[in-house]
Amino acid sequence: MSNGFLMEVCVDSVESAVNAERGGAGRLELCANLMEGGTTPSIGLLQVVKQCIRVPVFVMIRPRGGDFLYSDREVEVMKADVRLAKQYGADGLVFGALTEDGRVDTELCAALLAVSRPLPVTFHRAFDMVYDPLAALETLISLGFERVLTSGCDSSALEGLPLIKRLTEQAKGRIVVVPGGGITERNLQRILEGSGASEFHCSARSASDSGMKFRNPSVTMGGYLSASEYSIKVADVAKVRTLNAIAKNIL
Repeated sequence: MSNGFLMEVCVDSVESAVNAERGGAGRLELCANLMEGGTTPSIGLLQVVKQCIRVPVFVMIRPRGGDFLYSDREVEVMKADVRLAKQYGADGLVFGALTEDGRVDTELCAALLAVSRPLPVTFHRAFDMVYDPLAALETLISLGFERVLTSGCDSSALEGLPLIKRLTEQAKGRIVVVPGGGITERNLQRILEGSGASEFHCSARSASDSGMKFRNPSVTMGGYLSASEYSIKVADVAKVRTLNAIAKNIL
């Protein structure tokens, strides 16, 4: 905690996890594929991260990128991943699911929450894709989610600040509304002061050049819009420390 503010950093590698903790993160959201908004990390990654750090680790449960409308088989994968994450030391879980008309999938979420307990659970930014965010917030509260991560249903938390403030006021302490999406040292103070939030979520990453000496520029491992194989994004200790310091200085 930073004078009442808790900083959660999303990470997709051991190096990022270690850097985030060194910089002052109070909690980690552990994912794979942050380029796709985060998917379920491997159990190997969870095991090694838990060996290396002491702050709580909340594990993303998302079987693929794309939308949040899941098939029956994807649901079975999510339930299996929840059980494994619990078995290998997750301190909390992060997931979300919607119906085809943009509402919270109460049946699926209730089933996943039942498998997740007693761990705390955050409803992730599937929330930003809902048809009616104020109604969706009440649904999450009734289901028993402890937190909801949101950019205020906009392109970034700064753009969505008016809705984040309204959600925080509506929550009245029944659920923690966590601003996330595009948070940087340039806008954090405005977001925290303008939202009334007690926690925030960021990635605080910088590009790190690959150690490869031989490079083949003709080949990419993903699609044409994928990042270079020779540039790796990692949580930056200095950026995390700066964000932490900004949060401390607000109060």
